[in-house]
Amino acid sequence: MKIALVIAAAVASIAAQNAPDAARLLMRRYVEGSRLQYRMTGLENGTGYTVTIIAMTRRTADGRFVEEMAWSDMTVNGEPRVLAPESQAFRVAVTLEGGAPYEPPDFSRARGLLGPVTDLLTFYADLFLAMHRGALRDAGDRFYFVNPMTASWADGTSVVLGEDHIDFDFTLTAVDRASGVATLLIKHVPSPAPKVRLPAGWMTAPVADTPNNWVQVRKTATGFAASVGKETFDVMLRVALADGRILSATLDNAVTKITRQCSDAAASQCGEPMPDPTLRHIEMSLLPE
Repeated sequence: MKIALVIAAAVASIAAQNAPDAARLLMRRYVEGSRLQYRMTGLENGTGYTVTIIAMTRRTADGRFVEEMAWSDMTVNGEPRVLAPESQAFRVAVTLEGGAPYEPPDFSRARGLLGPVTDLLTFYADLFLAMHRGALRDAGDRFYFVNPMTASWADGTSVVLGEDHIDFDFTLTAVDRASGVATLLIKHVPSPAPKVRLPAGWMTAPVADTPNNWVQVRKTATGFAASVGKETFDVMLRVALADGRILSATLDNAVTKITRQCSDAAASQCGEPMPDPTLRHIEMSLLPE
């Protein structure tokens, strides 16, 4: 199972509230044709992966800069994982300029890459919000973003329903001008009244200490696995003050949930609930040029 965050529509809603450039500590300054290489590692409930991410900067027809992302050289539990040709050709264009950080991609074309793709998009969406609000200038500065949108990672094939609803709590934890690095902490917390779709009545009872803000129904060999619960995650970003590049990023994601094996996608005919927690730790580092 992969947890995803797709919030392009939500962050686009702040475009009209963008702070002027002079008010921002953090800005992305692109150079056309530049190439960055990252290494991402992930660990989920004992399963580990590594993958290389290449970011190529280009200018679009409307004059905006984007970084075109590609994924390669994947391993799972130390063994090479050959990606399908469609996944090898998969690209996502991200930007930290105005508008929105990306258009929601077609996840069905990223087989085997859902986690690495959506985690990267989470890092960029978080940094986009941090940059464009202009509220973070000195260590200790903080702001809270109420997210109006529910995120979905349903791919229409294995995951028939996958949603979460989280708000964002941003803190600029450090500004090291000598080394030219700013450090951000973004806590993703349940919205007070989550707007996720809960197809079955049993899903409404809180699994943890907040209303359930995470739900997933996925196909199995014998039917469907229906899960519901509470999701939180913390993101730490180290960002270059000179040009706004991500230098490193970490993500710690926890889902406290229960899962039932069901015979229908509506999760109305199910077995007994079983505790089914998920713990994920993701790291991404910029590699030397």
